[in-house]
Order: sequence, then C-alpha cells, then structure tokens
Amino acid sequence: MQVFRQHKKIVLVAVLLVVILIVSLFIVQNASKPSSTPTPTPSPSPSANEISPTPSQTRTPTPIPTATPTSSLYPGEVTQYQNQSLTPISTYIKDLVQHPDVAIEGTQYINQTDYRLTITGLVNKTMKYTYEDVVDNFQLNQQVATLLCVEGWSVNMLWQGVLVKDLLQDAGASPNATTIIFSASDGYTTELPLSYIVQNNLILAYKINNVTLTPQLGFPFMLVAQNQYGYKWIMWVTGIEASNGTSYLGYWESRGYPNNATVS
Repeated sequence: MQVFRQHKKIVLVAVLLVVILIVSLFIVQNASKPSSTPTPTPSPSPSANEISPTPSQTRTPTPIPTATPTSSLYPGEVTQYQNQSLTPISTYIKDLVQHPDVAIEGTQYINQTDYRLTITGLVNKTMKYTYEDVVDNFQLNQQVATLLCVEGWSVNMLWQGVLVKDLLQDAGASPNATTIIFSASDGYTTELPLSYIVQNNLILAYKINNVTLTPQLGFPFMLVAQNQYGYKWIMWVTGIEASNGTSYLGYWESRGYPNNATVS
C-alpha cells in the first residue's frame, strides 16, 4: 500500500513538471513574437492649400508675375514698339551666323577711340566725325523697318540712329550730288540715290531694339535702307561719299545683283 502511494506521488510530480514545462514553453514562444499591433504612422502636416484659414488669416493672394525669358534678351532690349512686335536680337544674330556671306571679311572689330566717319565727295567740307560726334551732336531718330535678305530670311526691328541727310547737310552736300556711296571697314560698298535717302529718311543706326550695336551687329554704324533688299543695308560704315555719277556699282551689284534693290 505504501509503495502504491509513493508511485502515485511520483506520477503527480511528473505530471506537474510536464505542465510547468508546457506553460513555460508557451510563455517563451509568445514573448518572442512581434506585436501584432501596427506602429502608427505619423500623419503628414496639411499643405498650405489644404489649410482653411480663419477669418483673421484670410487675405487676397499676391499675383505671381509671368517670368520673362531674359536669357534670350539683351539688357535693355525692347520687344514692342508702337504696337509692333520686334524680332529679338538673338534671332537676328542666328540669321547672321547661318549666312556668313553677309560679312565679306568676317565680323569687323572697330576701335571706338580711333574710329572716324568721313563725309567726302561733292560737299563743301570733308568731315571726319568721331563716334561721339555722331551720337551726341545729331538728333536721334527711330523707326521700325524690315530687313529682307535675298536668301529668304527677314527681321523686323527697331532701328535708332541719325538721319543720313542731316550728316550730308552738316557737310554741305552740293546740289549737284545725286548718288550717295557708302563704304565699310571690310571694303564692302553700296550706293543709293540721294533723293531716295531724303524722301525715306534713311538713318545710320547705332542701336537696334534699344541696344547699342555690337561688332557682330555692325558697330559702330549700319545703314537702315528701308524697303531695299539686305545687300543695301551696309554694316560697319566708315565712309559716305556724295557723287553725281550714275554708273557706280557696289560690292554685290558689281557681281550681278541688281543696282535697283527696291522690295516690290
């Protein structure tokens, strides 16, 4: 009987140990599992467009100005004049680059200090103007004109400068003068009738679109030959000669281009 009791105690102890072991394993297993509750994600702050302002915060939004692509414009360049749209200088330069024959000896780089504009021929007095003489002592005139090249491209720009007839008058052009011959630093020449120059108020420009000419654009002066094809628009002008001849042919005219270059 005593043996049976001892055996029963052993069984109970074994059962108790098994139960303790099972419970211990269960506790360890659950402790090693990650929590099933998700970590809360912080809510992003509402954007300015989502915030409803209180009456004390309400204000009229400041208008955002439209940006002007200044990278394609020269400082001070204008794009409109008297309700006319003007060709940007950058576009004009691209046309010049694509048609290098416009400059027979390449871009001319003229020293402003040494520069002289000579007025010769049938005049009372040969004049030699400095750049400042022309810019400072003669009235500024400006006009929108279209330069149409025989190669098919054109630009419509604001040209600013002095009237050719004012320069001729200052030099005392003879009443016998009928033809005006223009020459440039690269040897380029062309001519126009004096009557055409006077009637159309042709100017010797030193600005385009309110920007002073650069060497590439014809500094110091360029003839604006309104309603004439581009080969009459001489750049880098250094000389103006009053003549009564009728047979003079300029650079391209002597190479087959019509002397009458009026745009029809």
